[in-house]
Amino acid sequence: MLMDILYVVIGLVVGLVIGFFLARHFMMKYLKKNPPINEEMIKALMMQMGRKPSQKQVNQMMKSMEKYM
Repeated sequence: MLMDILYVVIGLVVGLVIGFFLARHFMMKYLKKNPPINEEMIKALMMQMGRKPSQKQVNQMMKSMEKYM
């Protein structure tokens, strides 16, 4: 009886760990394929704020975004 409960708990923990790493792997793969922001979006955002971005500024913004991904 006690061993059965222990097997269920161990199975749940192992399932959660495997599920977490699989979900993390697929999300990282998805974000690399479809980045949430790209250079065109950064340019449009800066233009809406009233400034004309140079390519250097856009590259700096892209590097800072990649740092957090």
